[in-house]
Amino acid sequence: MEQIKDACENWGFFEVLNHGFPHDFLDTVERLTKEHYKKCMEQRFKELVASKALEGLEAEVTDMDWESTFFLRHLPESNMAEIPDLTDDYREVMKEFAVKLEKLAEELLDLLCENLGLEKGYLKKAFYGAKGPTFGTKVSNYPPCPTPDKIKGLRAHTDAGGIILLFQDPLVGGLQLLKDGEWVDVPPLRHSIVINLGDQLEVITNGKYKSVEHRVIAQTNGARMSIASFYNPGSDAVIYPAPQLVEEEKKQTYPKFVFEDYMKLYAGLKFQAKEPRFEAMKAMETTAPIATA
Repeated sequence: MEQIKDACENWGFFEVLNHGFPHDFLDTVERLTKEHYKKCMEQRFKELVASKALEGLEAEVTDMDWESTFFLRHLPESNMAEIPDLTDDYREVMKEFAVKLEKLAEELLDLLCENLGLEKGYLKKAFYGAKGPTFGTKVSNYPPCPTPDKIKGLRAHTDAGGIILLFQDPLVGGLQLLKDGEWVDVPPLRHSIVINLGDQLEVITNGKYKSVEHRVIAQTNGARMSIASFYNPGSDAVIYPAPQLVEEEKKQTYPKFVFEDYMKLYAGLKFQAKEPRFEAMKAMETTAPIATA
């Protein structure tokens, strides 16, 4: 609990090993994800690189990422059936993976509650909109890049949502987090799940926990797999600092807003600092009162 507390307060990231996911199951997720990329995504990525003239970059590219991705939605409604190109095996395995990750996310949120002195279930409840939380997965591959000094695998950003669970490549690195002004590697660790905190947890904890900037450095050799699952508030959930934590701090630093409004703002400002996003939500708060049921 102490380690998790330190990670949440000072790092925004930690890696979980004893998560209860069978190792052979994680190996299957990895194998099927890599097979799917080879069969369905690799050629598309090569065509994109050619069409955008990203092959022999001379100047730095700051408006694109060197990544190939697709998204799966689990909650409130799954879109798994609509994703083309997925084999039946892969679809079933990813469904099962999502169920396990959802359970782990909720267990971790309760551990955070315990460390924060909040009642059990507080964070889960805070994320609940009319249809519960939003939960989805971004499946990414970062192919070998000939010019990693000119383009990032993924540009620096904080995550907008709640708690993020990442299953990353066991061999090829590239993920880095920003700590005290320095970029620190989040090294591959086989069968681990990397956890990081999103902007909403920073708001709810009134800044006690922080969302931390991170990025992916493109690699010249080796393709990196990344499966990031986002356990986020429901779109209509009203997010605000927990009153108990405001009381401890004696001041409320963060605004109150509807999650969907934050996401609309984030969409255009993802790769910029989070503070102006919070300020913009604060300005909205003073002009438009939120009716809470």
